[in-house]
Amino acid sequence: MIRALLIDDEPKNNRILKLMLEEFCPQVQIEGQADNAEEGVTLIRETEPDLVFLDIEMPYGSGFDLLDKLKPVGFEIIFITAFNNYSLKAIKYSALDYLLKPVNIDELIAAVAKASDKLASRNINARIENLLHNLKRPQQGLQKIALPSKEGYVFVSVTDIIRCESKSGYTTFFIKDMEKIVSSKNIKEYEQLLTDDIFFRIHNSHIVNLNHVKKYHRGRGGYLEMEDGALIEVATRRKDELMARFGLL
Repeated sequence: MIRALLIDDEPKNNRILKLMLEEFCPQVQIEGQADNAEEGVTLIRETEPDLVFLDIEMPYGSGFDLLDKLKPVGFEIIFITAFNNYSLKAIKYSALDYLLKPVNIDELIAAVAKASDKLASRNINARIENLLHNLKRPQQGLQKIALPSKEGYVFVSVTDIIRCESKSGYTTFFIKDMEKIVSSKNIKEYEQLLTDDIFFRIHNSHIVNLNHVKKYHRGRGGYLEMEDGALIEVATRRKDELMARFGLL
């Protein structure tokens, strides 16, 4: 059984979410509810839950402020929000989950299942620290991303990622001065996540960091020589856009 709390400033949202959990996620037991961050901090300290469904925008502080006050924490988090913005990208970069309002049943079931798996590893604090680190520096962009490893997660500076390669549904990250990291997520997910100001998908199976390109070799599509020595073909249909990114068109 997963002991959970609902923290949202709209009681109606809490009622609806509670009903959905009771019907579709019977492994979740609701231990209490709060309608602002201040009450949420008190409730969490009193009940010590396994999982918190946490609204981001609330009176008396945001969901992020709540986490900052509670560090270190011993529970998993699923953020609930009506907004799709920079904060949600920071959440994804930190290997945390969120649900957009109105909550979709299938997405709720999937998020609870992932939270259940993550509860076994108990590495939540590192992910929260990464989230808060990124949120405090929005003008510098998202700086660190959580990549899965055998032990949990490795937090990597985005600027150190040289390239990503897709193979058999997995994505391999090649990182400056580090061993490569293999993720079970497909490359499409990372294409959507990594900032398009420095990353570019030059082929179905490759995303490159343009700051780590060493040389472009001409050809039908041509190919890139990366700083790690890799030679990567450029898909013909992506050539013009790549040239434009380098100001060559």
